[in-house]
Amino acid sequence: MGEKITISLIKADVGGFPGHSAVRTELKEKAIERLEKAKREGLLISYHVLTAGDDLQLLMSHRKGVDSTDIHGLAWDTFEAATEVAKELKLHGAGQDLLVDAFSGNIRGMGPGIAEMEFTERGSEPLVAFMMDKTEPGAFNLPIYKMFADPFTTAGLVIDPTMHDGFIFEVWDIKDRKEVLFRCPEELYDLLALIGAKSRYVIKRVYPRDTSPLPKDEPVAVISTEKLYFTAGKYVGKDDPVALVRAQSGLPALGEVLEPFSLPFLVSGWMRGSHNGPIIPVPFRYSHCTRFDGPPRVVAAGFQISHGRLVGPADLFDDPAFDLARSKALEIADYVRAHGPFEPHRLPMEDMEYTTLPDILKKLESRFKNV
Repeated sequence: MGEKITISLIKADVGGFPGHSAVRTELKEKAIERLEKAKREGLLISYHVLTAGDDLQLLMSHRKGVDSTDIHGLAWDTFEAATEVAKELKLHGAGQDLLVDAFSGNIRGMGPGIAEMEFTERGSEPLVAFMMDKTEPGAFNLPIYKMFADPFTTAGLVIDPTMHDGFIFEVWDIKDRKEVLFRCPEELYDLLALIGAKSRYVIKRVYPRDTSPLPKDEPVAVISTEKLYFTAGKYVGKDDPVALVRAQSGLPALGEVLEPFSLPFLVSGWMRGSHNGPIIPVPFRYSHCTRFDGPPRVVAAGFQISHGRLVGPADLFDDPAFDLARSKALEIADYVRAHGPFEPHRLPMEDMEYTTLPDILKKLESRFKNV
């Protein structure tokens, strides 16, 4: 085992081009300028500036630990600088994920999404950074469950003795701000009872079991769980979650980590954050969202970590093996789009509480009569 390393993936929508579809090159260049300066000054070991749909993604390696004021402050300053560029270009929704006026030491609850983990670097340390656009944090529930608890997805749960006892899932109730741990496989059904309600119960982290050769207190997967409307009090855009997943040597193999996305499962989000639709695994070049501002999609950037340095990225969904999933997703998109404003394409009323629909209902309130 090597030294401890921290990987931070922090994202924000600071301006779309055009509309909510993609990120302008100027924003990415501004972010690179800021992170390169931080690397020269020794704050970062390495970094990559990525994009997914209209979200600017900052992937950073360092030795400052999670929730570092220095790292979070760097991300906030970078997003603010990119926002100024977005405003000058009159990009759509410039700075929409920066929900407060000033940084206060920790970026959590301020708008941007965060997935970060500190762990001891192994002899070989593969890492996948997943980035979704036009959906919510709970969209990771199904694939993370499949990676770490489903033997039909991850053969290692059956045949690898270092994984055979399963994993521990940390689940957050993001409405009441509580957490609970599930030891799987023995508490599998309890886990599923919660995470199937993905708009409220979200997998936050996955840990090894006591029998694993890996350190028990170091996460092997972490997901962003920030809900923008809990901070803003109204709809300001989808949460567009991100996740970091470690692979191999006592963990799911790279192919097992990717396998859940061979099914274009249904997620909430899409147009105006108000519709259900299939999530499409796409290569980087197809990560811009245009059809009905979607459909929701996910990109996967693969890395090997070497002495803290992020070697990569590999464009993991740039593979014809995912072509059938993409074709099936488009067929599903056609089918659900045909429902128009009807459920189940449009979200149920309880999930529309923070959209613009309540303004319509308020206008009609006086016209309702008792029956």
